[in-house]
Amino acid sequence: MRLYGPLFLLIATFVFPSVGSVQDDFPDGTAISLLQWKHFVPSYDEWFDRYVQDWGKANKVAVTVDRVNFVELPSSLAAEIDAGQGHTIIELPSSPASFLAGLHDLGDINAQAAAQFGARLDFCTAVSYLPDSDYFFGFVVGYGLNHGNYDIELWTEAGYPNGPATYEDLLLGGRAIYESTGIPVGIGISPEIDSEMANREVIWSFGGSVQDENGEVVFNSPATVAAVNYLAQLQNEAMTDEVFGWSGASNNQALVAGEVSFILNPDSAYRSLQKIDAAAAANIGFTPALQGPAGAFGGTHVFVSVIPSYVTDAELAAAKKFLLDYTANYADVTYNSQLFNLPCYPATVTALPDWFENDPFGSEPANKFAVLKTAIDRSVNFGFPGYSSPAIAQVYAEHIIPNVIAQVALGEASAEEAVAQAHARIEEIFADWSRRGRRP
Repeated sequence: MRLYGPLFLLIATFVFPSVGSVQDDFPDGTAISLLQWKHFVPSYDEWFDRYVQDWGKANKVAVTVDRVNFVELPSSLAAEIDAGQGHTIIELPSSPASFLAGLHDLGDINAQAAAQFGARLDFCTAVSYLPDSDYFFGFVVGYGLNHGNYDIELWTEAGYPNGPATYEDLLLGGRAIYESTGIPVGIGISPEIDSEMANREVIWSFGGSVQDENGEVVFNSPATVAAVNYLAQLQNEAMTDEVFGWSGASNNQALVAGEVSFILNPDSAYRSLQKIDAAAAANIGFTPALQGPAGAFGGTHVFVSVIPSYVTDAELAAAKKFLLDYTANYADVTYNSQLFNLPCYPATVTALPDWFENDPFGSEPANKFAVLKTAIDRSVNFGFPGYSSPAIAQVYAEHIIPNVIAQVALGEASAEEAVAQAHARIEEIFADWSRRGRRP
């Protein structure tokens, strides 16, 4: 019997969840509070609420969980740091590097996790660590994998039975589908996280980036200009103007409603569709990151837990133990998120290759998720090929990249003009952080 086969996990989750070793060192009255985003796969939140209560009882710690829309997390963290009080652990779906002055250095539990769980995927380190100061401002144990989700019937009729493999395929096939059916491609060009990720994937795959591996600004390049022109053409020829106003949930909703032929997203939209219409879900296929002129690079929504510096003493100790015990139980996390939350420490989820080949949640075909093994190999982080520094986090917060693409798609500027202007602003951001003593 496999340690984490589906039957065992169901028993472990609902009868005797593992909550870590019993801890008798916390004083009476020790409490921690968690702030998280509302998960896109509701079964995860249901499991997590049971898990934290069991962990609290085993460790004699009171635990509370609050949830908000994920777009509210950065402002909530900023407000709590400014107030000097608030939640003990805040989990964000993107790098909070710009808040590092108000966060604990978590180098100790990162070292413990490495000793206990082995190697961690590089892109998980890159969103929580600053090599210039050897500083871990976050603790990362999981991520959501961006990949292609496509309508099999539409793409088969267009001549691509396995979906698009390249960005040229996406343009040619997506345009043909749009012209014949009115159903567009669904790549956001909006100030929200899914658009930010998808836009960067195209830029990376064309050979561009915001910075190089040394943290030098390189945005204004022929490769970036080519990628921006490509996205503008894709919008003009295979998409609608709705993508300029999308929220982080829009691509999910459009796929579930059958209103788009292709999106870049983790598997949450597909899981929602499974519950609504099994036949429609069976008609959704997955692809890894698409190939561009410079290769294939997929994005990752990496889940970064931080502990603000106002947390001290027993509360701080309990928070660190909670995060390490949660990591030890990441097989339960992956299972109960229906394979949405994937492990930064692969050794914590030994059943994952089997689950990709034989989805425990009834996919048709059963090996629908097998393509994700290739997708993981193509995955990188915000800030690639460098780290997710405070400057990179601010570039994201100002939504510079989707604004550049929107300008060009709407005919407000040429790609050369928009990219050059954005490059100048990015240099200002990097220079400002350098003056504060923070370099990638």
